[in-house]
Amino acid sequence: MFGIIDYGTFVLTCVLLNLIPGADTMYILSRSMSQGRSAGLYSALGITAGTIIHTLLAALGLSLLLVKSIVAFTIVKWLGAAYLIYLGVKMFRDKSQFGNIEHISGGSNKRTLFVQGMLTNVMNPKVALFFLSFIPQFINPSDSTALTFVLLGFTFTMTGFIWSVVIASIAGVLSGKLQKNQSISHYLNKIMGSILVLLGIKLFASK
Repeated sequence: MFGIIDYGTFVLTCVLLNLIPGADTMYILSRSMSQGRSAGLYSALGITAGTIIHTLLAALGLSLLLVKSIVAFTIVKWLGAAYLIYLGVKMFRDKSQFGNIEHISGGSNKRTLFVQGMLTNVMNPKVALFFLSFIPQFINPSDSTALTFVLLGFTFTMTGFIWSVVIASIAGVLSGKLQKNQSISHYLNKIMGSILVLLGIKLFASK
């Protein structure tokens, strides 16, 4: 149907892949733990929007051009790494009230959290590479269209979003408990900010 091969296996694989901690998972976890459940959920929405953008670009063939161009791939990777490091340093230095979404990162609001989450995903060229290498395995070349890629991409996006909501919710509960412990909450932004910096460095050093 629609040129899709073994959709059930694809969905199961998507679920299993989402369970493996990656950059997006760690980003949502960091936001949720240091700034509460709402921050994690808006970050998850942003990352989901970024994944949808990757899906559409891959369906249109633009992601293939990015992957084939070493210069473009490297530039986007460096921009993504720099952005993660920037967010990490900002969170590390943040002295605003712990867990208050209205005072996150110097007055950032929910819209800012959404945009930041989206940009961290969009500016990671490895997501584009993943889509171009994983999804075609479940597409019948002789009976497929751009819609086929979009349907599979959206399926992966939705399984990832559901898992992201679970992570944000659980981490948000822990965040609320830690908020009561001032000695821990004082260092939580610094710990989670450091994690984002490390993710940026890892992306920068990756090949």
